[in-house]
Amino acid sequence: MLGSCDLLAFIIATDAARAKAFYGETLGLRFVSQDEYAVVFDANGIMLRVTIMTGHKPAEHTIVGWNVADIAETGAALVKAGVTLEKYTFIEQDEAGIWTAPDGSAKVAWFKDPDGNVLSISQC
Repeated sequence: MLGSCDLLAFIIATDAARAKAFYGETLGLRFVSQDEYAVVFDANGIMLRVTIMTGHKPAEHTIVGWNVADIAETGAALVKAGVTLEKYTFIEQDEAGIWTAPDGSAKVAWFKDPDGNVLSISQC
């Protein structure tokens, strides 16, 4: 039923200006529009609606991720842009913060937006 429909992604944030700067300037998503309820971006053809909500408490798991061609290069670019790649004690990550699946089929790194939402980059 929804297989031929466009996917929309939603992230909750508490501050529109801060979200606009992070997702637009830091991550490089194309700004589309802003109103009193949300800041909207084009994430490579997917609408990302950053909805503004006071009192938001972020989830402890990944809510949105990007599949990238070269995770080491993208991770380094994120760090250069001021993003911190998360390092967890319950999984084995390399010095950059990249986890490799036991079978080597995927690599993942996690980072947080200014509201503490967990985002990721993956290379599969």
